[in-house]
Amino acid sequence: MDDTTRTELEAAAFRTLLEHLNRRTDVQNIDMMNLTGFCRNCLSRWYQEAANARGIEMDKDAAREIIYGMPYAEWREKFQTEAGADKQAEFVKSFQENVGPRE
Repeated sequence: MDDTTRTELEAAAFRTLLEHLNRRTDVQNIDMMNLTGFCRNCLSRWYQEAANARGIEMDKDAAREIIYGMPYAEWREKFQTEAGADKQAEFVKSFQENVGPRE
């Protein structure tokens, strides 16, 4: 497989991932973090970093709008729910196991 085809396939898979996440608004970022170690905010940060590395100026809000499919504040208002103590504790435990203790 040549590099162009691989890049096109990776881009198609990424677009499908975003479409899937936009349909699954019931899945909260903390759920994703607890299960996978990344969330929509991580994706937006990676997107922003990739743009910036290529000389494209992009701020956090612009990147988040691409990933969330709408302004982040709007997504939070419509879909974000309060994380219970159990999910928060799981997040802290997972973070410490995978990244190290918070200082």
